[in-house]
Amino acid sequence: MPKLIRMYIINVAIGFAIAAVFVGMLLWFNIANLWHLVTHSESGLLAVFILWLANGIVFAGVQFAIAVMRMKDDDDDGPRGGRKMPIRIDTSKPIRVRAAAPAQKGLHKRR
Repeated sequence: MPKLIRMYIINVAIGFAIAAVFVGMLLWFNIANLWHLVTHSESGLLAVFILWLANGIVFAGVQFAIAVMRMKDDDDDGPRGGRKMPIRIDTSKPIRVRAAAPAQKGLHKRR
């Protein structure tokens, strides 16, 4: 199995595990009276599954994005950039800038 696919599967599993912990904490701490709603409804188990699935998709995506961004590219060991010469700008003298506006017809002040 290629390294990238293995990394994707591992990070998706980690993301869904984090989502399971998150949904468990939502139920344990009874956020928004969620435990009561889930236990006193016919479709409470389905609601918990959908909540876990939706959060799992989000957390898996974030987990994989973090893993990809933390990957190191070893090809950047060579020289970088060009000459690092500072640019000197004389700010003590004002610079004249012409700004010509086109004439506007039909705009008169009403009295």
